[in-house]
Amino acid sequence: MKKLIMGAALLCSITAAAQTIPLTNKEGSKYQFTVLKSQDAFGVQNQGQTGTCWSFSGLSFFESELLRTGKGKNLNLSEMFVVRKMYPLKAANYVRMHGKANFGEGGGFPDDLLCLKNFGLVPQDVYDGNRQKTYNHAEMVSLLESMLKPLGNANTVNPAWQKALDGVLDAYLGATPEKFQYNGKSYTPQSFAKELGLNADDYVIISSFNHHPFYQQFVLEVPDNWNWEKVYNVPLNEFTAIAEQAVLNGYTLAWAADVSEKGFSYNNGLAIVPEKDWTDYSEQERLNLFTTPAKEKVITQENRQLAFDNYETQDDHGMHITGLAKDQDGNKFFIVKNSWGTGNACGGYFYASVPYFAYKTTCFMVNKKAIPADLAKKMGI
Repeated sequence: MKKLIMGAALLCSITAAAQTIPLTNKEGSKYQFTVLKSQDAFGVQNQGQTGTCWSFSGLSFFESELLRTGKGKNLNLSEMFVVRKMYPLKAANYVRMHGKANFGEGGGFPDDLLCLKNFGLVPQDVYDGNRQKTYNHAEMVSLLESMLKPLGNANTVNPAWQKALDGVLDAYLGATPEKFQYNGKSYTPQSFAKELGLNADDYVIISSFNHHPFYQQFVLEVPDNWNWEKVYNVPLNEFTAIAEQAVLNGYTLAWAADVSEKGFSYNNGLAIVPEKDWTDYSEQERLNLFTTPAKEKVITQENRQLAFDNYETQDDHGMHITGLAKDQDGNKFFIVKNSWGTGNACGGYFYASVPYFAYKTTCFMVNKKAIPADLAKKMGI
């Protein structure tokens, strides 16, 4: 996931609350939502001009986990600590694969879990990644790529390249702390994560594609899954049921999805899958789709698979699902926290229909305890 946004400065206040977003997606819309469940989350942040949505959404998910367990009051976790820890690993993989692997700003929820497990976490006010008015990693990434590309084509490699890479990362993001003080106590990143009670083994990543057997794990074939982590595979009806029940039972989801669809409109605060192809609507009808509830496409395992196979569904963006709502016709929508600042009609949130979720999700991360016992048993969890 590496969706970039040309963002403004961070505009949010970092406070924890059950999020109260408008009960319609935009001014003048006929959509009227009733919130079925809304979980606590910190304020919407802004990833700026970076492709680090996977870290913002993954850490927002961890923060809500802490709020759920009563351990995260007023704690904002550092997204850039995770980013800084992953770059050397992505670079090493790229070099070992002779340049035939993905390297860049993108990543996925396995990266968040890997950092939690191997390196720990730190608060934002301990490590902010040298943020100025906004994050912008374009120059840094260009420099890193220019350093690594020749190594991918080399016959021999001088190990000193790793020190050079660390030098660039430290210059742009800053060196990560080995120890720090927080609320009057001394921690390492590992001991801090342990005291919070966050355990990477408590979380699983779930998908639904029929080119692999159901109820088994498989390597999700998206470019930003650079370390080839496995996800659990379940049929589509169970995929959406796990997500809905998790939210209704007090959990949240880290959500990876394609956001290139015409029915996805952050500015309009809505993500839908119209019943007909976009080209079959007039210009006025297209505008009406974001203001008037209408019938959506029926999503099946087959058309979901086809969209993935023909690249219509790609691993574009990571977001955080914090609630579930229904419109006046009873259609369900997930309440989604984004990381593009607070500039849209819903203050940085938007409503994503369950058909959109079923069609365009590549995977989601959830606490194991949120999975119904019978399904967990089928999945071997």
